[in-house]
Amino acid sequence: MKAWKHFKTITRHKWQVMKGCFKVGLYKQGLFHDMSKYGLTEFLVGVKYYQGNRSPNNAEREAIGYSSAWLHHKGRNKHHYEYWIDYSTKDITGGMAPAPMPHKYVVEMLMDRIAACKIYNGETYTQKDPLNYYLKGKEKAPIHEETKALLEKFLYMLAEEGEEATFSYIRKNILNKKA
Repeated sequence: MKAWKHFKTITRHKWQVMKGCFKVGLYKQGLFHDMSKYGLTEFLVGVKYYQGNRSPNNAEREAIGYSSAWLHHKGRNKHHYEYWIDYSTKDITGGMAPAPMPHKYVVEMLMDRIAACKIYNGETYTQKDPLNYYLKGKEKAPIHEETKALLEKFLYMLAEEGEEATFSYIRKNILNKKA
């Protein structure tokens, strides 16, 4: 039963991201978003730690101290800022350095955050939820400054002006796609 519920949750999430991506002209990204979640490495962990009201990756972290599914996922999905972290050649200690994300992946990251909030918040979802969720973890996130500025621009625009205005702005001004 948990397998079916997890499958439905990730599919509903994927559908929400796909709808958002299609609205801004990112058809390929909409179609292929989060396909790694259906592979055994991520899917079996999702089933084991499924709760329905939050990411199973957080439950796995609490249980074993890290998330094997997340480590797999972030390395295969370019819409996560963690995918864009590299070693710094400027720091003699070999510190980590975030790289700027291409705009199309920042947009997909926005769609991912919107979809996650819609799925987990359900009927109580508001257009401010993705911003509020982001602000909770902002200080810890090693995101490149350009990427952070663009993501925050989108999140604040979404909170203040809604999806239609934000998606239109992205399509016309960021991705330069016709309506």
